[in-house]
Amino acid sequence: MPRNHPASRRAFLGGAAVATLALATGAGTASAASAKSATSSWPTEIPLPNGFLPEGIAIGAKPYAYFGSRANGAVYRADLRTGEGTILYAGATGTITNGLKVDDQDGLLYLSSGSTGGAARIVDSRTGNLVATYQLTDPTGHFINDVALLGDRAWFTDSYGAVLYGVPRGGTGDVRELPIGGDWVQSATGISANGLVGTPDGKALIVINGGKLYRVPVQTGEAAAITLSGTTAVTNGDGLVRIGHTLYVVQNRLNQVSVLDLDPAITTATLTRTITDPRFDIPTTAAHFGGLLYLANAQLGLPTTPETPFNAVAVAL
Repeated sequence: MPRNHPASRRAFLGGAAVATLALATGAGTASAASAKSATSSWPTEIPLPNGFLPEGIAIGAKPYAYFGSRANGAVYRADLRTGEGTILYAGATGTITNGLKVDDQDGLLYLSSGSTGGAARIVDSRTGNLVATYQLTDPTGHFINDVALLGDRAWFTDSYGAVLYGVPRGGTGDVRELPIGGDWVQSATGISANGLVGTPDGKALIVINGGKLYRVPVQTGEAAAITLSGTTAVTNGDGLVRIGHTLYVVQNRLNQVSVLDLDPAITTATLTRTITDPRFDIPTTAAHFGGLLYLANAQLGLPTTPETPFNAVAVAL
């Protein structure tokens, strides 16, 4: 893909994150200001191992970030307070970890396998031990892309199929296969379902597909297109983060994050601002802690070697 940021390969730039807001917004609440203050002295860049090829990032209630590797399926854990980290789960040759989420209830990590194996893996975030592997679909011809925790299941997207897979939280039980219907438009040649996140009422998932957003109830799978206001599409939309009724959409090759306001019924999403930063290097996914939004710089489509440096960066919410 063409690059608009030739200097963005620099992995370690000093200083605090500088967020450029395309559209002005009002002042935040007192609680948001307090959360921002709590993380104001923390590093806003996290170095990752050379050649790591990060894709997903997960942060729970504790100040630790977990990153998945496209190189070998490994998981790297970093302390947000210091920026230092280590390999938690070694992965294996020929495997990928795309999306991942951490469950605060039991400390388990749910990992998606990308284009390798059609599976979901569960790893203990405290020990790095592999707890379970679920075969979601055929090992080839599928792309298990991202994961979100909702209710009693971890829900996975398949970018090459109009279906969601619900893995029981805790590592025991059967997988639920949820075909997606309704307004859903499945690509015949490329990526469809990508990032996903639960709705505020816990009854549905918001899924991004081809620059459009869909609300997919987990009881029926009948997708309803969410009307976009202020923009016609969230092009190159990848990872999703929701805080209340605010939705953050990472647009990887555009090196930006669109911030949208969701109406109470999740039928309309209105663009309120756009976050950019000179340190963005094709970020794919994001997670938040306190007053910061952390993004994994994936450098998708760029030439890399085992010595290529990678990092994650943080910007103010």
